[in-house]
Amino acid sequence: MSLRERFTAELKTAMLAKDAPRTAALRMITARLKDVDIAARPGPPVDEEAIIAMLRGMAKSRRESVELYRQGNRPELAAKEEAEIAVIEAFLPQQMDAAAIADAVRAAIAETGAASVKDMGKVMAALKARHAASLDMAKAGPAVKAALGG
Repeated sequence: MSLRERFTAELKTAMLAKDAPRTAALRMITARLKDVDIAARPGPPVDEEAIIAMLRGMAKSRRESVELYRQGNRPELAAKEEAEIAVIEAFLPQQMDAAAIADAVRAAIAETGAASVKDMGKVMAALKARHAASLDMAKAGPAVKAALGG
């Protein structure tokens, strides 16, 4: 089942269950997806990879909002954002843990023949090509740098 189909099915389920916060979050996701599709015109609707990137961006912006709400002493708004993050992250692929990241970095270094930090770009490109959906590139960067002796 594609992500688009999952969004629709989950929205129907949330509406039937009268789960207002989840319904609102799912409507927000589908509205954002519609905006992304419109921006991609005149081409076809965006693919699964672009949808995953969109979801990651939505989660990231909400994490930033949570931090700001906590600084501003607005716990009720922070809780609302955290609930939205939970809904968004339910659609994202499982992220690699630290051991899996280390294994992927070692494999990418061996594959590219990287020898120093100067080759970091090649290694990062190989990681992105192979593990884009399940690897947080922000965590992979420091791991690659450390493995290359940087």
